[in-house]
Amino acid sequence: MDALDLARWQFGVTTVYHFLFVPLTIGLGVFVAGLQTAWHRTGKEQYLRLTKFFGKLFLINFAMGVVTGIVQEFQFGMNWSDYSIFVGDVFGAPLALEALLAFFLESTFLGLWIFGWDKLPKRVHLATIWAAVIGSNLSAYFILAANAWMKHPVGYEVVDGKARMTDLWAVLTNSSALAQVPHVVGAAFVVAGGFVLAVCGYHVLRERRADPDRTTPMRRGATDMWRTPMRAALVMTAIAGVVVAGSGDMSAKLLYEQQPMKLAAAEGLRHDTAGAPFSPLPGVEVPMLLSFLATNDPSAVVHGTEDLQARFEKEFGPGDYRPNLPVVFWSFRVMITFGMATVALSVLGLWLTRKRRRDPRPPRELPTWLARACVLALPLPTIAMISGWLLSEIGRQPWTVQGELLTAASVSPGVSLTEVAVSLAIFTALYGVLALAEGVLIVRHVKTGPEPAAPGPLTPPSRDDEDSAARLQPTLMY
Repeated sequence: MDALDLARWQFGVTTVYHFLFVPLTIGLGVFVAGLQTAWHRTGKEQYLRLTKFFGKLFLINFAMGVVTGIVQEFQFGMNWSDYSIFVGDVFGAPLALEALLAFFLESTFLGLWIFGWDKLPKRVHLATIWAAVIGSNLSAYFILAANAWMKHPVGYEVVDGKARMTDLWAVLTNSSALAQVPHVVGAAFVVAGGFVLAVCGYHVLRERRADPDRTTPMRRGATDMWRTPMRAALVMTAIAGVVVAGSGDMSAKLLYEQQPMKLAAAEGLRHDTAGAPFSPLPGVEVPMLLSFLATNDPSAVVHGTEDLQARFEKEFGPGDYRPNLPVVFWSFRVMITFGMATVALSVLGLWLTRKRRRDPRPPRELPTWLARACVLALPLPTIAMISGWLLSEIGRQPWTVQGELLTAASVSPGVSLTEVAVSLAIFTALYGVLALAEGVLIVRHVKTGPEPAAPGPLTPPSRDDEDSAARLQPTLMY
């Protein structure tokens, strides 16, 4: 093992940690903005309580994402200086746009949202959360555009051993980026939807355990409050699943043209094959499906890893141009399996809670067993998204910039094995503590639940209720 191996491990570890928080931030921010919009339109206190409840979960996760993301920027100069020298003129442009435009938009308006509850007009305050959400999605776009350039470099020329940008618009509208952005952002909404489903499922189960016959009006009202966000999360997850599937199909067709080695590794295809089969599991094949998915032609030739290796040796010189085949192969299958399981759960939940046509009775309740399944399925979309990242990044190896710069030529020449080992150990331990801290904060807030409701006709006021209403009153001043 040398400094290159540990530098790759460090970047992978810190990125996976960071990637635990970013998707939830993107999707949960939109969900919170939707809840506040519902409160703005209806005036129902239930929506306000849910907005503040999920808003605090969003803020906890956002703060952790910022903290873990800062380290990513420094690693380019610490461990990957040769990479930074080569791509800096190109890679720096979308990252600068992300920091100076998207992140400042996101953080500024998020601050106004946090501190503006009692100070800003209702419409202006609502606009701040939507502006912050737009900023977070713009941030994702610029970062993914930079990442897509590494997979399919366009709009540049190499001068004196460095890539120099010739067309910023080509970089930002890279075909790889246009497929990758909806795929990643859609997956982020699946992650957020799964998170909301787990939280709602937990509270539904807790309320039903406290009052299994639902005879107490107060208990019945508390349980019914979770129906709206749960249904919204089911719809969001199902729609996002369709976006992920459609953009994933687009990405597969681009892989056939731009990164054939990654496509072959993901399918375990060793040799060029006409009418290539799709293999959901080793030993199980669907004839001609891979060729159809990659080209819309069931008889098309799909290139295999061994034939591509021979071809790349002739084009780029001696070396092993194959990625870690088992990791790429299984990451692809874990991504699809866990992602489809989450979307299937949401579709099933929508069906079981559907409203009866021409029936005055309320929509069906979510069955207890399905609420329990929503809680247990919490890690599935996150695992699927992490697996997709592993597929995307490990599948590109041994290149940092496809066809232009090898990973072995990207590492900082002056960094020693000991220095990288020490920083890797420190970052891994620190990130582990941060992840534990966020987990404790989120679990504690989820168990606490929303702020108490003001006394209503179903909840005769008591001394405790009056104190709770007084604490909530500043947030209801509109």
